[in-house]
Amino acid sequence: MNVLKRNYGWVTVSLLAVLPLLAIIKMVNLDFSNGISISLIEKATSEGKTTLEMLYHISGEFAIRWMTAVLTLTPFYILFGVNNLFVRQAMGIATAIWSLLHFTIFVIAEGLLETFTQFNYLAGFIAILILIPLLFTSNRKSMKKLKKRWKKLQSFAYLAIFLSLVHVAILDKTWIIYAVIVGLGFVIRIPTIKEKLIERRLKKKPVKQ
Repeated sequence: MNVLKRNYGWVTVSLLAVLPLLAIIKMVNLDFSNGISISLIEKATSEGKTTLEMLYHISGEFAIRWMTAVLTLTPFYILFGVNNLFVRQAMGIATAIWSLLHFTIFVIAEGLLETFTQFNYLAGFIAILILIPLLFTSNRKSMKKLKKRWKKLQSFAYLAIFLSLVHVAILDKTWIIYAVIVGLGFVIRIPTIKEKLIERRLKKKPVKQ
């Protein structure tokens, strides 16, 4: 119970990241009668989209949602003083996994070479390349080994979110919502604004008797 209590944030993030996979599993048919055969179940959706389009949509949406959520953690700390590094790591892992799933679905459907045919595809591909090392270093062992370089490496997440926003913006998706959230987060990070917000938060904090 103590272990679960200490890691409740990690467990919560993991559950939230895994549950949407159930919707994807329902769209895929696995056949083990003659090796492993994977096929899509058409007409598995009720929104007028093909199964492949829904797979694109679900995986891409959750990738950008988790990425945006990760970048809101620092502003959340500035505003409310709540911080949990291991929750941040869990969110980062969820971001990378959903992004890799999204890219994998694209490659299976369109082929790897299609990645280099359009700028928005290329932007998404570069974002994936950035996320891969972040995924494999989102653990305590890497933090201890890399020390100060760990934070520098993780800061590349900002470039990944920028490229991801470019990717979805060109595809005419609901990118503006994520752009506004990320933009406000960067405004809150501005040193003068950050200092004033922290100062105000500390003043409101009740003094222990």
